[in-house]
Amino acid sequence: MFFLFRLIRISIVFTLFAQLNLNANIEKGKDIYAQNCANCHSVNMGTGMGPDFNLVSYKRKKEDIIKYVSSPSTMFRKFGYSSNAMPELPLTPGEIKDVSEYINSLQPFKLWMKK
Repeated sequence: MFFLFRLIRISIVFTLFAQLNLNANIEKGKDIYAQNCANCHSVNMGTGMGPDFNLVSYKRKKEDIIKYVSSPSTMFRKFGYSSNAMPELPLTPGEIKDVSEYINSLQPFKLWMKK
Protein backbone atom coordinates (compact mmCIF):
# COMPACT_ATOMS: atom_id res chain seq x y z
CA MET A 1 0.00 0.00 0.00
CA PHE A 2 2.84 2.41 0.86
CA PHE A 3 4.45 1.65 -2.51
CA LEU A 4 1.23 2.55 -4.34
CA PHE A 5 0.95 5.93 -2.61
CA ARG A 6 4.59 6.68 -3.31
CA LEU A 7 4.14 5.78 -6.98
CA ILE A 8 1.09 8.06 -7.23
CA ARG A 9 2.99 10.92 -5.58
CA ILE A 10 5.92 10.51 -7.99
CA SER A 11 3.51 10.44 -10.94
CA ILE A 12 1.88 13.70 -9.80
CA VAL A 13 5.25 15.41 -9.40
CA PHE A 14 6.33 14.35 -12.90
CA THR A 15 3.02 15.52 -14.38
CA LEU A 16 3.33 18.93 -12.74
CA PHE A 17 6.93 19.27 -13.87
CA ALA A 18 5.97 18.40 -17.46
CA GLN A 19 3.21 21.02 -17.44
CA LEU A 20 5.56 23.70 -16.13
CA ASN A 21 8.09 22.82 -18.82
CA LEU A 22 5.38 22.91 -21.51
CA ASN A 23 4.27 26.40 -20.45
CA ALA A 24 7.85 27.62 -20.58
CA ASN A 25 8.15 26.35 -24.15
CA ILE A 26 4.96 28.09 -25.20
CA GLU A 27 6.12 31.36 -23.65
CA LYS A 28 9.51 31.08 -25.34
CA GLY A 29 7.72 30.29 -28.59
CA LYS A 30 5.54 33.37 -28.23
CA ASP A 31 8.67 35.51 -27.89
CA ILE A 32 10.27 33.81 -30.91
CA TYR A 33 7.05 34.43 -32.87
CA ALA A 34 7.13 38.13 -31.95
CA GLN A 35 10.76 38.47 -33.02
CA ASN A 36 10.75 36.36 -36.19
CA CYS A 37 7.24 35.64 -37.47
CA ALA A 38 4.89 38.51 -36.57
CA ASN A 39 5.92 40.65 -39.55
CA CYS A 40 4.25 38.18 -41.93
CA HIS A 41 1.92 36.03 -39.78
CA SER A 42 -0.90 37.19 -37.54
CA VAL A 43 -2.51 35.21 -34.73
CA ASN A 44 -5.91 36.89 -34.76
CA MET A 45 -6.95 36.93 -38.40
CA GLY A 46 -5.12 40.16 -39.11
CA THR A 47 -3.38 41.02 -42.32
CA GLY A 48 -0.10 39.53 -43.35
CA MET A 49 1.70 37.92 -46.23
CA GLY A 50 1.71 34.49 -44.61
CA PRO A 51 -1.21 32.43 -43.31
CA ASP A 52 -2.68 33.32 -39.93
CA PHE A 53 -1.24 31.05 -37.25
CA ASN A 54 -4.70 30.24 -35.87
CA LEU A 55 -5.44 28.60 -39.22
CA VAL A 56 -2.06 26.89 -39.27
CA SER A 57 -2.73 25.58 -35.76
CA TYR A 58 -6.12 24.27 -36.84
CA LYS A 59 -4.92 22.61 -40.07
CA ARG A 60 -1.45 21.28 -39.18
CA LYS A 61 0.03 18.92 -36.65
CA LYS A 62 2.89 20.22 -34.55
CA GLU A 63 5.31 17.82 -36.23
CA ASP A 64 4.34 19.26 -39.62
CA ILE A 65 4.88 22.81 -38.38
CA ILE A 66 8.35 21.83 -37.19
CA LYS A 67 9.19 20.36 -40.61
CA TYR A 68 7.98 23.43 -42.47
CA VAL A 69 9.74 25.96 -40.25
CA SER A 70 12.94 23.92 -40.45
CA SER A 71 13.01 23.93 -44.25
CA PRO A 72 10.28 25.96 -45.96
CA SER A 73 12.00 25.95 -49.35
CA THR A 74 11.89 22.15 -49.57
CA MET A 75 8.52 21.60 -47.85
CA PHE A 76 6.15 24.12 -49.46
CA ARG A 77 4.97 21.80 -52.25
CA LYS A 78 4.27 18.99 -49.76
CA PHE A 79 2.04 21.44 -47.90
CA GLY A 80 0.03 22.28 -51.02
CA TYR A 81 1.53 25.70 -51.73
CA SER A 82 2.43 26.65 -55.30
CA SER A 83 5.27 28.91 -54.22
CA ASN A 84 7.22 29.78 -51.10
CA ALA A 85 7.75 33.26 -49.70
CA MET A 86 8.93 32.18 -46.26
CA PRO A 87 12.65 32.65 -45.66
CA GLU A 88 14.89 30.16 -43.94
CA LEU A 89 14.98 31.48 -40.37
CA PRO A 90 18.14 31.43 -38.26
CA LEU A 91 16.49 29.43 -35.46
CA THR A 92 17.99 26.60 -33.45
CA PRO A 93 16.13 23.27 -33.34
CA GLY A 94 15.02 24.15 -29.79
CA GLU A 95 13.64 27.50 -30.92
CA ILE A 96 11.79 25.83 -33.79
CA LYS A 97 10.21 23.40 -31.31
CA ASP A 98 9.24 26.28 -29.01
CA VAL A 99 7.61 28.38 -31.75
CA SER A 100 5.86 25.27 -33.08
CA GLU A 101 4.56 24.55 -29.58
CA TYR A 102 3.24 28.11 -29.40
CA ILE A 103 1.53 27.87 -32.80
CA ASN A 104 0.07 24.49 -31.87
CA SER A 105 -1.35 25.93 -28.64
CA LEU A 106 -3.45 28.55 -30.44
CA GLN A 107 -6.27 26.14 -31.37
CA PRO A 108 -7.46 23.39 -29.02
CA PHE A 109 -9.49 21.69 -31.77
CA LYS A 110 -7.78 20.50 -34.93
CA LEU A 111 -9.01 19.64 -38.39
CA TRP A 112 -7.30 16.26 -38.16
CA MET A 113 -9.41 15.44 -35.08
CA LYS A 114 -12.58 15.32 -37.20
CA LYS A 115 -13.66 11.93 -38.43
